[in-house]
Amino acid sequence: MSVEKLKQVFAVSLDVPLNKIVDEFRYNAVPQWDSIAHMALIAAIEETFDILIETEDVIDMSSFAKAREIIAKYGITI
Repeated sequence: MSVEKLKQVFAVSLDVPLNKIVDEFRYNAVPQWDSIAHMALIAAIEETFDILIETEDVIDMSSFAKAREIIAKYGITI
């Protein structure tokens, strides 16, 4: 189940409880999700799903919901 896998990547990368990762979870929602953590999150997503995220999508990924939308663009069923 890819959505659970994506939630796990967010939780581990940003060091937040898994139950906090919901669609409304947004960039800067927690102090840990800053620009540096964002790049580490992108790298973890790319590695987990074996994709290469384009620059415009890296910039556009501002929430968990948006991440789900972007991942789907790369053929990952969420």
